[in-house]
Amino acid sequence: MSETKDRVRRELIVRRVQEVDCDLAPDDIDGAINAVATNPSALWVLARALEGGHDPLVSGAPPLVGRLVTELRARGSVLEEPTCAVCGRVHLKLTASGAGALCPRCRHRELATACSACGVVKPVGGRGSQGEALCARCAPRPRRVCSVCGRTRPIARRAHEGVGEICDSCYKGPVALCSRCGGMRPCNFVAMGRPICISCAPRRTSRCAHCARTRPACVRWPEGPVCEPCYRAALSRRGFCERCGRDRRLVVPPGADARLCAECGGVPPLACCRSCGAEERLYADGECVRCALRTRARQLVGDPGGPLSAVYEAIATAPQPYSTHNWLRSSAGAAVLGELVAGTLSCTHEALDAHPHRRGADHLRHLLVATGVLAPRDDEIARLEDWIAARLKSVEDPAHRRLLRSYATWRLLRRARARASGADLTRRTPTQHAKTCLNAAVAFLAHLSDRGQDLATVTQADVDAWLASGPPSARLVADFLDWAASRHHIERLNVPGPVRAAAPAIADDKRWQIAHRLLCDETIDLSDRVAGSLVLLYGQQLSRIVTLTHDQVNFGKETTRLELGSVAIDLPPPLDGLFARLVAERRPYSGIAPSQQRWLFPGLDPGRPLTAYQLGQRLQRLGIQPSSARRAALAHLGARLPAALLSRLLGIAPTTAVRWTRVAGGDWNTYAAQIARRA
Repeated sequence: MSETKDRVRRELIVRRVQEVDCDLAPDDIDGAINAVATNPSALWVLARALEGGHDPLVSGAPPLVGRLVTELRARGSVLEEPTCAVCGRVHLKLTASGAGALCPRCRHRELATACSACGVVKPVGGRGSQGEALCARCAPRPRRVCSVCGRTRPIARRAHEGVGEICDSCYKGPVALCSRCGGMRPCNFVAMGRPICISCAPRRTSRCAHCARTRPACVRWPEGPVCEPCYRAALSRRGFCERCGRDRRLVVPPGADARLCAECGGVPPLACCRSCGAEERLYADGECVRCALRTRARQLVGDPGGPLSAVYEAIATAPQPYSTHNWLRSSAGAAVLGELVAGTLSCTHEALDAHPHRRGADHLRHLLVATGVLAPRDDEIARLEDWIAARLKSVEDPAHRRLLRSYATWRLLRRARARASGADLTRRTPTQHAKTCLNAAVAFLAHLSDRGQDLATVTQADVDAWLASGPPSARLVADFLDWAASRHHIERLNVPGPVRAAAPAIADDKRWQIAHRLLCDETIDLSDRVAGSLVLLYGQQLSRIVTLTHDQVNFGKETTRLELGSVAIDLPPPLDGLFARLVAERRPYSGIAPSQQRWLFPGLDPGRPLTAYQLGQRLQRLGIQPSSARRAALAHLGARLPAALLSRLLGIAPTTAVRWTRVAGGDWNTYAAQIARRA
């Protein structure tokens, strides 16, 4: 009986093959069938696939039929090689579908459905405990060590051809010229000759239930498929429910006219975080972006109650969680933090200085210092020490090198450390002048060597000749010569100081015009308006503006006062309103920092303010030249206030206040006598 069934099935298969290729010999067909159908079950599968006609031989699906077509082609058949109907790849197991024969990857995408965790329509990456469909991002995946970054993460590509396993963050597809957009990007199907980047990859479209446009579906809700713009709009549509009166997400009826929340409308809740229950857009694993950030911070840092608990808290409470996710995913600082947690890197300034990723290590250093994990230090002084050591190595003469090392140690570094000792370590210590002085000393000693002289034989004529023929910074050799004379290496020589040229200042009417624009134009960034007003109205330096803290602004019942010097200034309207808004709203900060951010102008480095250079660039884009605007403001104030009061109000040196009073032509010689008579 079984032999009769096998003979009937074989005759059916031969007949179907002859329908598409009548020239192929029956013996060749039998040989192909014998090569593929090695058991009765395989013969039954072939016969059942060809019962309805010869179409499976044309498409090459299911896989056993595709193998039969390959064997027939090897025996001279004119049948075409089985090819995926979507990606065009060959030599793959194809599956019959409504779109034709598809390879496993294209069939996987065709069967995409709404993820039960995040609600986004994606290929099924796994199943939950109750059999519910989960996308690859939400499905639990085994985590292994990545061969590129060394972190334990979900693996995107397994080890092959001598290359280890690569995680999701490190894996990048082969770069090729996309056949659709023409850009050089990581693409799929490169080996097939049809490279397609991720942005151009085809997606199945459907009619959106909200806007009625034909677009790729982002989620499938009870009312039907919803596109990405409508999905975002629905998740952000909040208000007071007409039935319960609570501030909830309004979803019934669907669309912009929604008046009821999901609970009152009798529909399942949309995108609720499984951890905190908040009605927020889900980011990963069924969690909102904030809860997902806590999960990632816990995976990276470890137990929140451990030694790095302050770092965990700073990451978990970052002002911009999406930016922090990107930092954890791709920044060098996060990789250095992973090394610190794993114990392969010690938590010291010296270890961070020696790390090959210096910028990432410096960013992590600021985070560790801001959270109290690492003791603070002056980074500018440390960089100056490294620079001096490297610069002295380039000096060939040993005697000159010893002399310059003593000068750098006992004059330049000692002066820089003394200047930094009384300042906040979060402020930048100026070190460029020290570098320029050392360069001038190196160049001067090299000049003496070229002339066959030694420092002990230097005369005033030699110094004058050097000043006449040397570089523009030649006058700065005066600091080195003064130090050498104090150590009795040479006689004291005279180097004339630089001639101060009167720098230009903007016209007073233009200054008031720009100030009016900053005070009234709401389209300008609030922090730029406040900083520019301090320059134009009070002549403040950018290096002092960026270090202003919230403690220096005092709000009274009627006035707002700002502490720039020893005496607070009453801020006039509308400037007082701008300061109140800046303190209340805080300048947008996208980095990672402790929860208490005390700076009025925070920077990107954790716990540190904006740099004066960055603030200057922002003001210049508004048409404000800080130096000329500051000179105009100080000249205006110097003509109206005595130098002593100007120094106490603005926090500038008394000599500077006296100089600006003289420049402005102010005469306050009788100011003390007037005060005495008034007393």
